[in-house]
Amino acid sequence: MQRRTFVNIAAGFASALAFEPLGFAGEQEPENPVSYPDPAIEVVDPRFERCRIVSAAVERLYTGARWAEGPAWFGDGRYLLFSDIPNDRMLRWQEETGEVSIFRKPSNYSNGNCRDRQGRLLTCEHDTRRLTRTEYDGTITVLMDRYQGKMLNAPNDLAVHSDGAIWFTDPGYGIMSNYEGHKARFELPANVYRLDPKTGEVTVVAGDLDKPNGVCFSPDQNKLYLVDTGVPKHPGDAHPIYVYDVVDGVRLANRRLFVNMAPGTSDGIRCDVDGNVWSAAGWGPSEYNGVHVFAPDGTLIGKIHLPETCANLCFGGAKKNRLFMAASQSLYAVYVGTEGAQTP
Repeated sequence: MQRRTFVNIAAGFASALAFEPLGFAGEQEPENPVSYPDPAIEVVDPRFERCRIVSAAVERLYTGARWAEGPAWFGDGRYLLFSDIPNDRMLRWQEETGEVSIFRKPSNYSNGNCRDRQGRLLTCEHDTRRLTRTEYDGTITVLMDRYQGKMLNAPNDLAVHSDGAIWFTDPGYGIMSNYEGHKARFELPANVYRLDPKTGEVTVVAGDLDKPNGVCFSPDQNKLYLVDTGVPKHPGDAHPIYVYDVVDGVRLANRRLFVNMAPGTSDGIRCDVDGNVWSAAGWGPSEYNGVHVFAPDGTLIGKIHLPETCANLCFGGAKKNRLFMAASQSLYAVYVGTEGAQTP
């Protein structure tokens, strides 16, 4: 991978919406131009060729977070929201200007974010141990903070089905230390839940993982992918991404190993329109950091190398063909030759 240096340009004016400005998009130093095709984008299998744009490079849009997570694209406002968990804030990157500003602080140590089918922001909050929805007027509705009378652990990541149900993971990282929340005892197993916000009905759809983390549906919603970042309960699986069949849109069956991410691990995951799984990658050798892309059959077909561990990602932009990557202290992006699935 070609190493490159980025610099951050200081902000010069306030946001039009009065958010606190933090800075502008990182720009590559002129003496370190990128050679096209960008060597940070690695084709492992010929099937990845159509996903790569040879005249598009990986860009660092912002740096200055402590642990960036949960990117969510808002096309109607042309901005991206993402979490900075240890700093207890959510940040907003503006596509038009490249400005990064504070969207919400405190954020209750927010982690995963996405939008529901009406375009409202859904957020997993570590500190309050709840799942929330931000209404159109900015007020916050608590969708779920307990199950069977017991407090949730610390909701982590989520995906929304076309029927409006929210599927979310609850591994409890936010109560394991005072860095991403506050230490507290576990009252529940680390479950994966399905919440119907219209009826309030809640079911445990998976309880067989140690630390369920990233989650996404296949484009046809017949499969659900789940990352386990804990100690696998299934011998030989190491650092797994599992795939399940979605039955009648409400329950899971036929769990099997999709891919083993060792020697590193995954975190956030997303599918593109062709069913390829784009997985955040890190916690292994330095060359492992970035995004690993898998075909629907589990074959590794491509990599996007980053100088930092990647925690989560999403597709966005006007054509849904820009991949945003929340990676440790920074936010990165690259245009790709495909589009994201499951974007409201």
